[in-house]
Amino acid sequence: MQKIQIDAHANTQLTDFDSLIIAVDQQGTLLTEGLHDEEPIKALLQTLLTNGDLTGKNGQCLMLALPAALSVQRVFVVGFGDRNQLSDKGFLSTVQNVAKQVNASGAKAVLNGLAEATPNGRSREWAAQQISLIFQRSLYQYQHPSRGKFTAETAKLNQMAFTQAVSLQALQQAQATALGMALTQDLANLPPNFCTPAYLAQSAQTLANDYGFKVHILEREQMLEMGMGAFMAVAQGTPTPPKMICLEYRGADDRAPIALVGKGVTFDTGGISLKPGEAMDEMKFDMGGAATVLGVFKALGELKPALNVVAVIPATENMPDGHAAKPGDVVTSLSGQTIEILNTDAEGRLILCDALTYVQQTYQPAKIVDMATLTGACIIALGNHVSGVLGNDQTLVDQLLAAGQTTYDRFWQLPLGEEWDEQLKSNFADMANIGGRAGGTITAAQFLARFTREVPWAHLDIAGTAWVSGKEKGASGRPVPALVEFLLQQAQA
Repeated sequence: MQKIQIDAHANTQLTDFDSLIIAVDQQGTLLTEGLHDEEPIKALLQTLLTNGDLTGKNGQCLMLALPAALSVQRVFVVGFGDRNQLSDKGFLSTVQNVAKQVNASGAKAVLNGLAEATPNGRSREWAAQQISLIFQRSLYQYQHPSRGKFTAETAKLNQMAFTQAVSLQALQQAQATALGMALTQDLANLPPNFCTPAYLAQSAQTLANDYGFKVHILEREQMLEMGMGAFMAVAQGTPTPPKMICLEYRGADDRAPIALVGKGVTFDTGGISLKPGEAMDEMKFDMGGAATVLGVFKALGELKPALNVVAVIPATENMPDGHAAKPGDVVTSLSGQTIEILNTDAEGRLILCDALTYVQQTYQPAKIVDMATLTGACIIALGNHVSGVLGNDQTLVDQLLAAGQTTYDRFWQLPLGEEWDEQLKSNFADMANIGGRAGGTITAAQFLARFTREVPWAHLDIAGTAWVSGKEKGASGRPVPALVEFLLQQAQA
């Protein structure tokens, strides 16, 4: 994805730009501040109001070509309605629409004056960062040979500045986050016959080469010898080699790292407990947790914060061949705890539990955050707007919640407790891998909690947010923004 040159310093000389974006309220009052000469713009707005072309309602965007008395080729007049009623969602949706219209025009160098139209409770700095993220992300196009004759459009927009100075750090975070989201989307959007566990491992190696990360890949034979019975039970149903992908970012001294663990099921049929055929193609997105981790590491490579982060990604397919695990099988996890597999479609927790044990044994992390497209129950509970978060350490959960609120890449906390843990009882093993339909997201996390008793841990269920179905089907790049914000806050702690 082409990187836009975004200037943190104020620049209001219109002669340096071919396009100007200004914000107005529901009265048509100019909200943009810092312009060198506002009078021609105010006169233009008054004409638009008099002629009935401008309402100032939130979401209205008028593009005026070759405006009189202005040196730019085009002006975008953007309405934000009643500022007292403007929500985060309303602001972000309007900026996204503007970015699309700018990209559809011939604009190459844009002077952006939208940061003053801040929602209630938000700062101008927040608005500028969100604008930068949205405009950078608007250039994303999925490209792959599998698209056949598809030809990607060349992005025209390559320069943007704000009418008032903004934080360079905020802009850098926005752009690094956008680049990380693009990688996450690329990986998740790939067809499953291309994005295999080996491809994820290769992608991790590429990141390591580009940014100096340390990378280590465990193969099937090594994991069998180590005793990863839960992970290997899922992987035994496919001839495609599984991988345990490990990355290390060292940006600080010898402090204990933060560990990110991402579910990497590159295609999930459900195994012997076969899924329905409808929309099964979307199970290529079941590696959304792994893609998120790799996207976050790309952002880390760009930003180079002062902290240590390790990643562990268990990657495999879940297939129903003659060697596949069966309902009723009992396996021994790397931790030594035994698991009765009652449903082979609850495979994510089986690969994650061994990864969680491995990351503790190998890296002794200070805290762990795992992320997974784990349960359909999370979509029933929360829809597709926020991700679920559960954990054994409220401070860690609160930090993630705060990062989600800051970025509007939000989480909602669900509980853990003995009541749900009892649903995992088995007559034939230490635990079952499912706890029934009731509280499915909670019992899945409760299962993982049995493998993280000695370390602060949080689990992100991103089943509802990692991709979009329907006409706009594709990976969302979430929750890369919240995790990047969380890690940057950790670096400052």
